[in-house]
Amino acid sequence: MKASHPPDILQRFDALKVWQRGDERAPHKPLLALLALGLYRRGIHTVPFVQYESKLNELLREFGPSRRTLYPEMPFLRLQSDDVWQVQTGDATNRIASNADLSKTQLRRIDAVGRFSDDVQRVFDTHPQAIGKVARTLLNAHFADSMHEDILAAVGLSVDAAFDEAPESGKTRRDPEFRDNVLRAYQYRCALCNLDMRICNRTIGLEAAHIKWFQYRGPDVVENGIALCCLHHKLFDMGAFTLGDDRRVLVSEDAHGTEQFEQILLRHHGGQLNAPVRIEHHPSHSFVSWHRAQVFRGRARPF
Repeated sequence: MKASHPPDILQRFDALKVWQRGDERAPHKPLLALLALGLYRRGIHTVPFVQYESKLNELLREFGPSRRTLYPEMPFLRLQSDDVWQVQTGDATNRIASNADLSKTQLRRIDAVGRFSDDVQRVFDTHPQAIGKVARTLLNAHFADSMHEDILAAVGLSVDAAFDEAPESGKTRRDPEFRDNVLRAYQYRCALCNLDMRICNRTIGLEAAHIKWFQYRGPDVVENGIALCCLHHKLFDMGAFTLGDDRRVLVSEDAHGTEQFEQILLRHHGGQLNAPVRIEHHPSHSFVSWHRAQVFRGRARPF
């Protein structure tokens, strides 16, 4: 059989078949793969379900959409269909099929163990840098840029390991003018806190946040962007706040803190996000609706 090499492996991870219904987020497989990559980097090559179920649930709660019920058993089994993963019983006597209809309780009972497939492991052993390339591929395909470092830290991978080389060319290229167009539309200040810091003529700490993520076909157009300082950008991408009707700021009940939380975020609850100069650049209702459904955490606080 022809030996696999890094490009083959990257293509498999880049083509992960995630559950789809419209533009709903389903990062279950990518998060499991990233967790396993972090373990593999540390020399842990097997992932017993009973041992890592709670960690996968934690990743789903923190970096997935807000859901009442989590299903860690689904990616654990279904990732096998992407030809990068395999699951067997704890005593290694039986391979478990990817379409097996097993509950969490059943996976615990049979001591199910997952691991990367043999050819993927051979690539990781002979080309250790492939672990970082796969991590970068998964992050770029499924998560907003501002979340990447937090996810890497959560799964035990370093930023240097995942971003030691220039990113692979993506399926869709980003518009290099997006940031400048958004910042110009919002007059080079954070739409939430009005930060407009500069060093000479260089804007500092201000970013163009996608409302509907680029990874979920959110276009690089101004009506899908908001000028936010780096802190509020991350809070927006993590779902700590969203927008209601007429650019009304809604802070999540799940977000909390002490005095700094009040100053940084809570004082904006119920207020109105600054408007861009042109009415055609106002946040699009369809993009805002996606953010409320797929990114915002829990429910909005009462006014």
